[in-house]
Amino acid sequence: TPMRPHLVVTAVLLATFGGLAPAQEGAAAPQLRTRWAGEVSPTSPHPEYPRPTMVRADWLSLNGPWRWREASGSETEPPREGFEGEILVPFPFESSLSGVGRQVERAWCVRSFEAPEAWAGRRVLLHFGAVDWHAEVWVNGERIGEHKGGYDPFTFDITDALSGSGEQTLAVRIYDPSDGSTQPRGKQVREPEGIWYTPTTGIWQTVWLEPVPETSVESITIEPDFDNKSARVTVNVRGDATGAELFLGVVKRNSTSPAGFAPAKVGEPATIDLSSDFHAWSPDQPELYDLLVTLSDADGSEEVVQSYFGIRKIEVKPDDRGVTRIHLNGEPLFLHGPLDQGFWPDGLYTAPTDEALKYDLEVTKRLGFNAVRKHVKVEPERWYYWCDTMGLAVIQDMPSGDEYIGPGDPDIVRTPESAAQFELELGRMIEANHHHPSIVMWVPFNEGWGQYDTQRIAAMVKELDPTRLVDCASGWADRPAGDVIDWHVYPGPGSPRPESTRAAFLGEYGGLGLPLPGHLWQEKDNWGYRTYDSPEALTDAYVGLVESMRWLIGEPGLSGAIYTQTTDVEIEVNGLMTYDREVLKVDEARVREANLSLFGPAPEVRPIVPTSQEEPTEWRYTTAPPGAGWERSEFDDSGWTAAPGGFGAEGTPGAVNRTAWESPDIWLRREFILPRIALSNPHLLIHHDEDAEVYINGVLASKLEGFTTGYGFAAISPEARRALVAGPTVIAIHCRQTRGGQYIDAGLVDLVQPGE
Repeated sequence: TPMRPHLVVTAVLLATFGGLAPAQEGAAAPQLRTRWAGEVSPTSPHPEYPRPTMVRADWLSLNGPWRWREASGSETEPPREGFEGEILVPFPFESSLSGVGRQVERAWCVRSFEAPEAWAGRRVLLHFGAVDWHAEVWVNGERIGEHKGGYDPFTFDITDALSGSGEQTLAVRIYDPSDGSTQPRGKQVREPEGIWYTPTTGIWQTVWLEPVPETSVESITIEPDFDNKSARVTVNVRGDATGAELFLGVVKRNSTSPAGFAPAKVGEPATIDLSSDFHAWSPDQPELYDLLVTLSDADGSEEVVQSYFGIRKIEVKPDDRGVTRIHLNGEPLFLHGPLDQGFWPDGLYTAPTDEALKYDLEVTKRLGFNAVRKHVKVEPERWYYWCDTMGLAVIQDMPSGDEYIGPGDPDIVRTPESAAQFELELGRMIEANHHHPSIVMWVPFNEGWGQYDTQRIAAMVKELDPTRLVDCASGWADRPAGDVIDWHVYPGPGSPRPESTRAAFLGEYGGLGLPLPGHLWQEKDNWGYRTYDSPEALTDAYVGLVESMRWLIGEPGLSGAIYTQTTDVEIEVNGLMTYDREVLKVDEARVREANLSLFGPAPEVRPIVPTSQEEPTEWRYTTAPPGAGWERSEFDDSGWTAAPGGFGAEGTPGAVNRTAWESPDIWLRREFILPRIALSNPHLLIHHDEDAEVYINGVLASKLEGFTTGYGFAAISPEARRALVAGPTVIAIHCRQTRGGQYIDAGLVDLVQPGE
């Protein structure tokens, strides 16, 4: 039963409650806090049972105050004295909620506990949700084992180390080099800046004890079979399974009628037929089944373990128009969600409470998203449980590590040790989260961070889990493999062209910023891809991006997009919410309406004048200032140079460079014959870096500021629409560049709604 929350504020006030030490000398002052900080129990934080896919009734949380001190690398026995203070587990050392609030590379964490007398005669398991990064564990001075990996759960049987009844001592030695080594670490760095954040060291998920019989359930693997309306369940057993019997019972969630049942053999898959009460899982209808596993051993003892699952089928195949798309349960599905970093100003990697963990997902659903990308972090299992129950499809990243490569660079060469650790943790992530129906895609690499042997790794992930899609690399360094081709376009949107076996995916776009004083990690020098000065302006910009993206679903055939991002994170201010979750920075109703518009039938994009993206198209251009009236249709451009588009410099993201352009300014003209057709909704299809002014027959059509990182749609002024009449027509463009890359190319399309 969860303990009633006690009122406790930040580390500075922890001394007032439950005997915890105050924030210790050298601790960083809390910069920002969430409303849930006041609900953190000082004696039992995160009291919920932490593993909803394998639930036992009897357990004991070890969250709460632990003693700690820094450690050396040479110590071989846990300390008995010299502790610097107390840390509130499961909050990492660097967080204010831990009571420490400073970076620690090596540390001891020690606490005492008593195993309940009722557990006598049973095995006692010690579980860790996650420890970052290397954990060595002692019980009563006996070394039990070690674990390397900051994101996956691990378990030790400590029965033989317990000293009868009474007080027992648990000690954990922690080592976390953060970005000082090559292990998977996501966005953690010792010197945070920009898109890199404060590190997490030590125990950051729940620690708990569990008594089990000599013969007990060790793991449950559930494989959904949508086509046959069934599920295959495999139960592995710890201990002597001779003579053990298994029975599986399934009930649809919120129902009392059995949906299916089957006897089973240990270690062998048992098929449960659900055709009599079949309901598939989807974001719109997140139907779940509850599973009861009963294990009886030869001496008559019995163990009951609860689990759950959902049945769905995710795949890539052509739609009825022949466009390769993502399909869920046989139907095309557009995935749209925010990039979710999973950081908290007071808990860092650890949400203050389970309600806080749930809140971000509730807001995501309210805003009309149907997906979320968990970015280079793995969450506690309860986060995925909430996605399962609410109906949010999860694109799950593998936390990155090792070295960084640029967009055009070859894959890095990892050391054998670095590669082995990455692949070990990648496999553990997939195994630990395998049967959450919400997870629909694995992403082993992001933007070249530690990217190596891409095609082999993508194949490895698919072999480990053929029931989900694989995004071989989100953004930048695509090595043709997996189920999707993924671009990052800021602010975007943009889309790659689907391939015969890979759907088009926009792994990141947006990044629209709004700093709100009083809700900032720091009050100045904040950062966003584009910055706005009011919620109204931010909402307008967001809705504009989504409206443009709708047409990409029609052409070239975009299957999903991820907006950056759910919340501000440290100095990044491009969240839909502030970092403290106090302010939703956009108009909820308008954003929801825009997002929901993406889930209807795909519109059609009819080309009028092609860009040079696929094939070169000829323009006339000059880099010297032209005379007056250069934009008018009657202007004589015979002295300008004829060359194929696009025009730009090497290394510009999303560019298709056919003619070099390296001067500050360029002027372009192109004449075409507009046929006598009725236009529904003409738009520019343009990639500009940086500012561009576009004219149609001398009339200003669009004035575009900043830069794009890929091709996208831009609205045309009403006056320019009226200038689009059948016959000879001229598009004229002036583009200027001041820093970074440079590129310009454009065409015209007509955007047609379904049914028009």
